[in-house]
Amino acid sequence: MSKNIRTIATAATVAALAASVLTAAPASAAPTGRDRPAWTDCPGAAPGQPQQCATVHVPLDYADPDGEQITLTVSRVRAARPDQRHGVLLLIPGGPGEEGLDRPTRLGATLPQEVRDRFDLVGFDPRGIGASTPVTCGIDHEDLAPDRLRPFPAPDGSIAGNIALGHRFADACARNGGPVLRSITTANEARDIDGIRRALGERRLSAWGTSYGTYAGAVWSTLFARTTDRVVLDSNDDPDPAKVGRNWLAAFGPGAEDRFPDFAKWASAPGNPDRVADTPEEVRPLYLDLAARLDRTPLPWPGALPAELNGNVLRGAMLQSLYSDQQFPGFARLMLAGLGRRPLPAPAVMTPQAEAVAQNHIAASAGTLCNDVSWPADEAGYAKDVAAERAARPLTAGMPVNVMPCAYWPFAPAEPAVRVTDRGPANVLLAQNLRDPATPYAGALKLRAAFGERARMVTVDSGGHDVYRANGNACGDAAVTDFLVTGRRPAADVFCPAG
Repeated sequence: MSKNIRTIATAATVAALAASVLTAAPASAAPTGRDRPAWTDCPGAAPGQPQQCATVHVPLDYADPDGEQITLTVSRVRAARPDQRHGVLLLIPGGPGEEGLDRPTRLGATLPQEVRDRFDLVGFDPRGIGASTPVTCGIDHEDLAPDRLRPFPAPDGSIAGNIALGHRFADACARNGGPVLRSITTANEARDIDGIRRALGERRLSAWGTSYGTYAGAVWSTLFARTTDRVVLDSNDDPDPAKVGRNWLAAFGPGAEDRFPDFAKWASAPGNPDRVADTPEEVRPLYLDLAARLDRTPLPWPGALPAELNGNVLRGAMLQSLYSDQQFPGFARLMLAGLGRRPLPAPAVMTPQAEAVAQNHIAASAGTLCNDVSWPADEAGYAKDVAAERAARPLTAGMPVNVMPCAYWPFAPAEPAVRVTDRGPANVLLAQNLRDPATPYAGALKLRAAFGERARMVTVDSGGHDVYRANGNACGDAAVTDFLVTGRRPAADVFCPAG
């Protein structure tokens, strides 16, 4: 799961038949899109920028491929050396709910020259997101508060507020989401990716998927195995088709436990201007005590949403900080403010434009998490799980196993979630940090097992989310770059030491 907050139909037989037809389609089949992309300057970009944008049309419902079409917006930066061009490297965004149009420019700037020489870098906004027929549920402004978007229970462990929020959220999506929201699934994203391939006129695609994009990439690599070229999956989700998003939320519990010691070591280092304790062993109890104190007596925080620093706001900030070492100072300063040693930082202000973007991303995220698989509606079961999780993993206070809007989702899944298998070419490389707070190593091992001999895995002794070109590990970066440039995977799984 990605840097976005992980918050958050009918005719199953027809949909399953459609999936089998699409899986069997030859690579030379006619494009799903009804026109080839017409590349122009991207909206809002200065003229002459190398990244250009275009639209591709795909079916709203793949069981009715000639019916209503929706628009996907795609972006492209051409290969720097046309004479060395190998093909297209599709950049699959995370989330679920992240936009992807800026990736050819933003991620392209981090890539080695030999990769940029050989690939057209192509990004896209997935269906329902950003410039691709966007959706919204129109949830209440107050429910956009960070301490509500992650389902933290009340200070006493009660989940009554989460139940009420889940009903409000699901009801809003039923009223306002429309048919596009109901169509958002990982399987449909995989079909959309193949529609992009066809529209581009490519026989095969290479891809680099990150976070949730690893699951989307794995499903695409399963449904359309013969059209895949060099597939890099980076920071990997557990692919269990019985749970999918439920497992991704639950992963925050062990993920935070794996990663928090890195923060504790940093936050107690001598000479650190944002030092919060004298030793690493002191940091965890200090954080837990502060969260409990803020549960009892929140600090007023005018302008923030909510307008206070409470225990769950602190917990959410802690989780977000674990994504990268660069976020450690901000969280340490928030802890110091809670302890009365620093003033509270200026709160982030949500402008109307930012709220519209948040509404879109949250709705699309919920669509994926809730449409992929049914979630139980057993409120007593959630309460029992939360109590056990709070005792076992107090860092996250029961949030990872709490009730979500998906428990009250008004739409049934249209088809079973896709099971990732080992059937297909041996062209998949997984990249994984040992201490990832959002997509833990244990889940990555399950994706590695599902792919079998189709995959190899590069494991990096590092903390945080994102691996390739993200944390300066020369060994891990070299393994991925070599695969992209040459197509040769390591002969066996690789372990890269820190540094």
